Amino acid sequence: MKNRSLFSTAAILFAVIITLGFISGCGNPDMGTGDAASRVYVAPGKYDKYYYFMSGGFSGQVTVYAIPSGRLIKTIPVFSQHPENGYGYNEETKSMLNTSHGFAPWDDAHHPEFSMTDGKPDGRWLFINGNNTPRIARISLTTFETEEILEIPNSAGNHASPFITENSEYIVAATRFSVPIPNKDVAINSYKNNFKGTVSFVKLDQESGKMSIGFQILVPGFNYDLAHAGKGPSHGWAFFTSYNSEQANSLLEVNASQKDKDFIAAVNWKLAEKYLKEGKAKKLNSTYYRNRMDESTRIAGSEQLNEVNVLDPRECPGLVYYMPTPKSPHGVDVDPSGEYIVGGGKLSTVIPVHSFTKMLDAIEKKKFDGEIEGIPVLSYDATIAGEVKDCGLGPLHTEFDGKGFAYTSAFVSSEVVKWKLGTWEVVDRIPVYYSIGHLSIPGGDSKEPWGEYVIALNKITKDRYLPTGPELCQSAQLIDISGDKMKILLDFPTMGEPHYAQGIAAEVIQKNSVKFFKIAENKHPYATKSEKDIKITRDGNNVHVYMTAIRSHFAPDNIEGVKIGDKVYFHVTNLEQDWDLPHGFAIKGQNTAELLIMPGETRTLTWEPKSEGIFPFYCTDFCSALHQEMQGYVRVSPAGSAGELVINK
Repeated sequence: MKNRSLFSTAAILFAVIITLGFISGCGNPDMGTGDAASRVYVAPGKYDKYYYFMSGGFSGQVTVYAIPSGRLIKTIPVFSQHPENGYGYNEETKSMLNTSHGFAPWDDAHHPEFSMTDGKPDGRWLFINGNNTPRIARISLTTFETEEILEIPNSAGNHASPFITENSEYIVAATRFSVPIPNKDVAINSYKNNFKGTVSFVKLDQESGKMSIGFQILVPGFNYDLAHAGKGPSHGWAFFTSYNSEQANSLLEVNASQKDKDFIAAVNWKLAEKYLKEGKAKKLNSTYYRNRMDESTRIAGSEQLNEVNVLDPRECPGLVYYMPTPKSPHGVDVDPSGEYIVGGGKLSTVIPVHSFTKMLDAIEKKKFDGEIEGIPVLSYDATIAGEVKDCGLGPLHTEFDGKGFAYTSAFVSSEVVKWKLGTWEVVDRIPVYYSIGHLSIPGGDSKEPWGEYVIALNKITKDRYLPTGPELCQSAQLIDISGDKMKILLDFPTMGEPHYAQGIAAEVIQKNSVKFFKIAENKHPYATKSEKDIKITRDGNNVHVYMTAIRSHFAPDNIEGVKIGDKVYFHVTNLEQDWDLPHGFAIKGQNTAELLIMPGETRTLTWEPKSEGIFPFYCTDFCSALHQEMQGYVRVSPAGSAGELVINK
């Protein structure tokens, strides 16, 4: 009853703080001024300075915004089917969503992360995690399309993911929910005896981008929350926050908040590579999938994999160390120099800043406070560089401007707090609206941030926009950090739930953008590169239509000989070779989604007619003044009726 009482008191206190935050924010003098408006205005026909890639959270996708205008310019389908362009519905992309649990047309996407060269975003790829069915996706930044999805075995809740090492050697990931490994039927209350976690290091091929599980490390059964890789002097290490060191399995809000400190796990992945070469890893049978889009055919395929290398810290000394950090930490962030490792203790009254140099010294001098399952626990005082006091309530995440300052989100007090590295002094704070989770500075987790803006990613928007019933959009706020004092410039709504975002200077990506696919290089087996090559073939009940689309007609546009019981594959090739001229395709009675076919591309829609008659098809994407005339008909006859497939003109 005592814990229940504490829980009720905490809930009341939280409500009061949130209410006070709403009230105090209403009179913010920095909002809505003419100066702020001029700072975010981008004239018609002009380009924004930054791309911003935001996680879609429960939408399973990535949304792309232009900054400073806040304009939504793209939704990239990743883990969820997307009827706007047929992703996950058409035959070429269905395989992208295969998993060991079957076809999984949704996931919970949290953390976008750029590929890096020398600790700086290089504009090649964007990665994002699937939290629910553990996966990592790789998105090409030349096409803004998902090219590969790798399932992470021996994981449950792939939250601490997909944070990348300094030169994109590895993408690091860790399980949020500990489970038995390998998973098996045990009593849940046997948690402390049977449940374990894993941290995974996904190897990235530097030429093709192909991902593979390099190795996994078996760790105690805590909840591993977030991660960041080291840089500069800390290159070769990765850092993971963990909570629930109590190893509770019910009412974690109370039972996993008993200790004053939990841990940041420091993992020496360079040493892990050495142990791997020495044969210290054990092979663990684990079924998981890798799905990749073939570059030449633009058809996805799936590969089932069945084992992974696992290292055990009890057999690999020096592989992992625990740094105590207060309390129930969420974010862990590494400053541009690579020296400071900042914890975000959700229930802490300070922001702990660990020193990498002091950590190494503590390891060398064995300044340990015991061990957990073979993992030494370092002394808190031996690793701590300083503590940021008066840091707001509920500190979560920190990013850096490259000018010696850090910015931390405070969820409960709804504010961004600016503090100075080295002195740990708070120098500015600004209220945001409301309940900020992550924040993001363009390049703010890299060696060289573009320290012009910070974006607050807020969870609650109840009075920011016109009401839309009980379900409201979530919100981002653009804050100018170019001067001594922070200033809010813009509110803009976001799609899905933006957990984290990554910004990059537009010039890094824009110059490499693909404008169209060269039709001469189209290796799709059903591509039709000229109208003279159109045809219809039958193989039993499978009918293949080799079709072309060009302004403003399909060829063929009148088809007879299809029968009830047939499965019809419309393989549509867009013959255009002009930028931004896609064509769409849909037919009455389909139970999938439209096709949206880019210039030079082939995409396939599957249709199974259930009744006889005449069925129109048409272009779904406005392509010319005669767009409405871009249509055709399929005649469907009874099963078993006479008549060959015919193209009528």
